[in-house]
Amino acid sequence: MMTDNVGMMGVPGLLFLIVMLALVVVPFWKLLPKFGYSSWISLVAIIPLGALILIWILAFSEPKTRSTT
Repeated sequence: MMTDNVGMMGVPGLLFLIVMLALVVVPFWKLLPKFGYSSWISLVAIIPLGALILIWILAFSEPKTRSTT
C-alpha cells in the first residue's frame, strides 16, 4: 500500500506554515520603510537565510530621519 506524504501535513500543518511565515514577514514589512527600503523586500525573509540577510542589512543601515517642518 502506498501512502501519500502530503496527507501527513494536512490543513493544520498548512495553517502552521502560514502563521510562521506571517510572524517572520510582518515585522520586516513594518521595519523596512523606516530604513528607506520598500516593504516588498520583506518577502525575501521567506527564502532560507533571507531573514538573516535582512537583519544584517538593517543592522548596518541608518534609519531615515523625519523632518519636523
